Amino acid sequence: MKYISVATFVFSILIILSSCKKPEKLSLDKDEIKTEITCTNSQCEGFYEGPEFINNDDIAHQFSNKMSAKVGEKLKELYQTKNYSKVDFEKIEMSTVGMGSGNVIYVLKIPFEKVESKCEAFTSFDHVGGWNHEPALEERKIQLKSTLMQGDSLNISILKTTPENLQEYWIQWRNKDLQQDCS
Repeated sequence: MKYISVATFVFSILIILSSCKKPEKLSLDKDEIKTEITCTNSQCEGFYEGPEFINNDDIAHQFSNKMSAKVGEKLKELYQTKNYSKVDFEKIEMSTVGMGSGNVIYVLKIPFEKVESKCEAFTSFDHVGGWNHEPALEERKIQLKSTLMQGDSLNISILKTTPENLQEYWIQWRNKDLQQDCS
């Protein structure tokens, strides 16, 4: 009887273990994630709506990367059309409703302000942030150092934080290729 219960136990464990599968990549229907970014001569604004994390990747926070790329593109376009501009850090708006619940609506508005001359304009834009943790600002400064014109420095916002604790530093600088005559 003792052998039967041990054998039954071992057999049960083997059945359970053999029925376990490796976790599969989560595949999402395109309707489950919504993003949109619109840029004008006065701002870029957009939103991400969907899961915060997929397979431990902070998918929602990656919207900051997409927005930074679009802002950089728009600043370059404005520069090339002689609409010299830079990001107005004080007026950046961030919202992360639902953060911490598994699904989030992340809304960003990044306004521009006009500047007088082409050498006052900023044409490159990035961020460093943390989805519920402090951003690695010093590391990002080191990473971006090679993108600067000699003698230039990064223009960095104060730490912007949503009530749900998304933390971002926004960063802008003069593009060393596009603005090389400003050195």
